[in-house]
This record gives sequence, structure tokens and C-alpha cells, in this order.
Amino acid sequence: MKKLFLLGFTAFSSVLNVLAQDNAEPHLKNLKQLTFGGDNAEAYFSPNSKKISYQSNNKRWGLKCDQIFWMDLKKPIKDSTGKSPMVSTGKGRTTCSYFMPNNKDIIYASTHLKHETCPPEPMSTGRYLWAIYPEFDIFIADEKGNIKQQLTNTPGYDAEATVSPDGKKIVFTSTRNGDLDLYTCDIDGSNVKQITFQSGYDGGAFFSPDSKKIVFRASRPSTETELQDYKELLAKGLVAPTNMELYTCNIDGSDIKQITKLGKANWAPFYHPSGKKIIFSSNHHSPKGYDFQLYMINEDGTSLEKITNNSLFNAFPMFSPDGKKLIFSSNRNNGGTRDTNLFIADWQD
Repeated sequence: MKKLFLLGFTAFSSVLNVLAQDNAEPHLKNLKQLTFGGDNAEAYFSPNSKKISYQSNNKRWGLKCDQIFWMDLKKPIKDSTGKSPMVSTGKGRTTCSYFMPNNKDIIYASTHLKHETCPPEPMSTGRYLWAIYPEFDIFIADEKGNIKQQLTNTPGYDAEATVSPDGKKIVFTSTRNGDLDLYTCDIDGSNVKQITFQSGYDGGAFFSPDSKKIVFRASRPSTETELQDYKELLAKGLVAPTNMELYTCNIDGSDIKQITKLGKANWAPFYHPSGKKIIFSSNHHSPKGYDFQLYMINEDGTSLEKITNNSLFNAFPMFSPDGKKLIFSSNRNNGGTRDTNLFIADWQD
């Protein structure tokens, strides 16, 4: 019996070793969970790498839809429920926050001027759809929530704003021309320029470390049927994000290049500190679609590498400006719930 037990234990140990190897994430060291409960996403570092902004809909905090928060990574300020200081007004729905160059102010999109409460989510139609609320405008607020500037006031969706590392430019997505295209402006909101012009959803844009390029996700309807479907959904304030690839361009929109040709949903791209690689989330490997892992790829589209291998959802990766950390959202360690939390790790090349 003892021999049989040892043989069984050895076999079991071998299985565990295989699982450990399969689940290995060698680029991520000292992984730490930052939030506990609800859906927490789009966490982005301040320029000095000391703080993050993020959005959450944690019901324990009395939230019914996403609001914007910030956290000091060394000395987190939280109440008894784990709630961080809230930046947004608490009205309407918010999305896509990002620290400004002064490490204190935060840019984000909100519907609070038109909605006291959360606007309705898309009705279930058997398709996964994102709402493109035309009431979204972009604001800049301080860490106490005082709004210092309304950056956009044009009709239609204005959101997904991020700031260049050199502190000179902002890129955002807008429907002001009737399509979902990328625009840039100076850090004070002046000098607005459209930089993408092809039909389809262009969004989730981030600057390269040298502030000379932009990486973004895009859908590109390739047939008349696909284009008609895209336009009909957009007219209803909706977009189907199930077929997107990654692109780069110069900050003036020139030299657009398609980076991925993987199929399905490739999104949430962010430049590696070297400026030569891009980390992103993808479900291209998944037969059923709902299995998003982080991948990294060279800027020329070569050398695809899988970064995460735990849980079924990993997205919104961002490297700290000093290149030492990676933060991302994941539904790992959620006790079998649907919670998505923030995780931070030391990055190992």
C-alpha cells in the first residue's frame, strides 16, 4: 500500500508540476492584488509611477455603474470597505481615466451632464455589444473630484482619452464626424485634429514611450454587409467589439500599419518600455471566444508571445513609466464570482 501510495503521489506530483509549468507567467514577479470586489478596470499609472487611476462599479461602495477612483500605490487611502478616493461626480457613467502630466489631475469621460443616474446598458440581443453613449464628454478633475476643465462639448461620443509621455498631446475617440475615429489635441484641449479616417471603430489609443507614435484597436468592416451592420449599430449608439486588430500610426495619423492579423478580438494595446513591442489582450486562441489572455508582439507583427495563462479574463495591461511594473485587470482569485480586480507585478523581460 505504501509503495502504491508513493507511486500515486509521484504521478500526482508530476501532474502538479505540469500544471505549474502550464500556468507559469515568467514575466510577472511578486504579483499583488490591489482591489477586492466588483469590476475594476482600466488602471493606468501616473507619470511618476507612484499612483494609478481606475474605474470600478463595486456595489459595496454604493455604485450602480463605473465611477473613477485613484490610488497611491505606496500608501493607499481606503475606507472600511476598501474604497479609494473617488474622482468622478458619482452621477451618470464614466470611463477611461488617465493622469495628467502634473501627477495630480485626472482626465476621464463622463455622462454626468446629461444623466443623474446610470444610462441604460445595451439590451441583450444574443450579441456582445458595447454602448457608445453620445452623452460622454471628457473632463479634467483634481484628486478631490473638483472639475477643472471640460475638454470636449461637441455632440456625440467623446471618450477614451490618454496623454502622451512628453505631456504635450492627448488622443481620444469621437463620433463628431459620424464615425468612431481618433483625434488628437494639445494638452490644453486646443488644436484638435482628426487622425484616422477609415470606416470602423478606432479606439483605445496610447502613445509610444517617445510620444511619436500611437497604437490602437480598430474594426475594419471588409464587406458591404459588415459595413452596413457597423453603421446600423453605430446609429443606435452601439458597436460590436468581437473583431478587432491592432494598428500603429504616427501622431499625425500618417504611416498607419496593421500589427496583428489574428482574428477575433485583439484590444487594449500598450507599448513596452522599449517602444519596440506591444502588449495587448486577445481571445484569438479561444474556440469559444471568452478566454482573454495577455500577449506581446513586436511592433512589426512578429514574435507573438503569451504573457498570462491564469483565469479566463486578463486585459488592460499598462507598463509603469519607469518600466518596472505591469498593472492589469483579471478575474483570477475571485472566489468563483464574476469579479474582475486589479493586479500589479514586477515586470521581468
